[in-house]
Amino acid sequence: MKRTNLSISAVVLVIVITFLSGNFGVQLWAQTQTWQQIAIPKLPAFHPPQPKRIVFPNGMVVFLQEDHELPTINGIARIRGGERSVPVNKTGLIDIYGEVWRTGGTKSQTGDQLDDYLEQRAAKVETGGGIDSTSVSWSCLKEDFADVFRVFEDLLKNPEFRADKIEIAQKGMYDSISRRNDDPGQIAAREAAILVYGANNPYARVAEYRTVSAITRQDLVEWHGQYVHPNNIILGVVGDFDSAKMEARLREAFASWPKGSPAHDAEPAKPDPAKPGYYQVDKTDVNQSTVEMVAVGITRHTTDYFATSVLNEAFGGGFSSRLFNDIRTTKGLAYGVGGGVGAGWDHPGMLRLMVMTKSKTTIESIEALDQEIADLAKRPIDDEEIKRAKDSILNAFVFRFDSPAKVLREKMAYEFYGYPLDFLENFQKGIEGVTKEDVAHVAAKYIHREQMAVLVVGNVSEFDKPLSSLGTVTKLDIAIPPPPPGLLPEPGEHP
Repeated sequence: MKRTNLSISAVVLVIVITFLSGNFGVQLWAQTQTWQQIAIPKLPAFHPPQPKRIVFPNGMVVFLQEDHELPTINGIARIRGGERSVPVNKTGLIDIYGEVWRTGGTKSQTGDQLDDYLEQRAAKVETGGGIDSTSVSWSCLKEDFADVFRVFEDLLKNPEFRADKIEIAQKGMYDSISRRNDDPGQIAAREAAILVYGANNPYARVAEYRTVSAITRQDLVEWHGQYVHPNNIILGVVGDFDSAKMEARLREAFASWPKGSPAHDAEPAKPDPAKPGYYQVDKTDVNQSTVEMVAVGITRHTTDYFATSVLNEAFGGGFSSRLFNDIRTTKGLAYGVGGGVGAGWDHPGMLRLMVMTKSKTTIESIEALDQEIADLAKRPIDDEEIKRAKDSILNAFVFRFDSPAKVLREKMAYEFYGYPLDFLENFQKGIEGVTKEDVAHVAAKYIHREQMAVLVVGNVSEFDKPLSSLGTVTKLDIAIPPPPPGLLPEPGEHP
C-alpha cells in the first residue's frame, strides 16, 4: 500500500514538472515579469454609515449608530473636563476619579456588588479619565440592555466614591510613581513631553506622592457635581437596536435632567519649550539608548495637516519610510526609528523623531538622524515615496474605520473638538490631493534641526563618544521626590 502511494505521488510530480516546463510555465514566468503593469483601480469614495445626531433640550448631544451584525449594544458618555483643568497641587485627581467612579459604586450598590451583577450578564460598565474629558461606558448583550443601562444611568447620576476604594486607587498610584524610572522608554516619553510643553503644563505634568495624597473624597464629589451635567455630555450608542426606540429610552432617562453650569474646561496651555540643545539622563542599568529629538508640533485644524500626514509616513512612519530604510536597514544602527510632526486635536502636538540604538552607537545614530533631517532639503521626498506613503495611509484608513463603532467614536471626537462632522469623509480627498511641492513645503516649514531639543536616555559610560562632543549638555534630574512623612511604610515594615 505504501509503494502504491509513493508511485502515485511520483507520477503527480512528473506531471506537474512537465506542465510547468511547457507553455503554461512560460506564461507564468512572463506574468511574474510584468506584475508592475497590472492596473490598480482607484480607491472608491469613502461613505461610511452615518450615525443619527440628536440634541436634547438640556444640551446633551446623542449619536445613534445601528449595527445589527451582533446582538450587542454598547454606549459611551464623554464628559467635558479633564486633567488639564485640575490644580497643579492635585495632579493625578482625574486618574483617581476615573477609577473610583466605578469601583466606588453608586448610592444604592457598592462597586463590588456591581461587579457581581454585571458578571452574571457578561456585561461591563466602566469609567475613565483623560487630559480633557472623563467617560463612562457600557457593553452588553441586547437582551440585557435594560438591566445594564440602569446601572450606567445610576453611575452617571449617583456615584458614591467610597473612601476605601479611594485609598486603594491612591496606593496603586504610589506604586506607579515608585516604578516610573524603571523603564527607559517611559522616562524618555515623560521627559520629552516636559522639554516640549514645560514641567507645569498639564500635557507634561507628572503626579507625585504629595499631589496624590492631597486628593480627598470631597474633591471627587465636587468634580462630579461641577462637570457631569447633560449639557457637558456627548453620548454615543452603537449596536443591535431600533433608533426610534433607543431615542425614546434615552429621552426618558435624560431629557428631564436639568442643565448645569457650562464646563469650566481650561483652555489648552501654551507650550513652553526648552532651549534647543542636548539633554541627558544617565541610566546605568541598560545597554541601549533612547534618543528623542523634539519640538512643538501642530493641530489638526491647520491646512497643513494632510501634507504633514504624508510627510510623516514617507519620512518616519513605517517599514518603508526613509528613516527606517536608511538608519535601520542600510546602516544597521537602530532597533527602532521613526517619528514626525505630531498634530493634536485642540492643542499643538509634539514634533518627535526617535531612534533606539546600542549604547556604543548612540552618537553615531544621532549624527545619522541629523543627516537625514539635512537631506530633506537636499533630497526632498520624491514622487515614488509620496505615492507609497499615500497608499499606506489610505489602505490603512479603511481598517481604522471598518466598523460602525469606529466611525461613531470618530464622529463623537469631531463633535467634542468642534470639527466639521464630514471631516472623516474628506480625509481621503485631502490625502489624495497632497503634492510633492506640499510635502517639501511642510518639511521646510516645520522640521528645523536647530530648534529641537535632543534627549538621550542611556548608559553614558558606554557611549561611542561623549554627548558633549555634539554640543552643550544639560543633565536632567529624574529623582522621585520623597513622599510626605508617614505616607508609606518604612522599609521592612508591613503596609
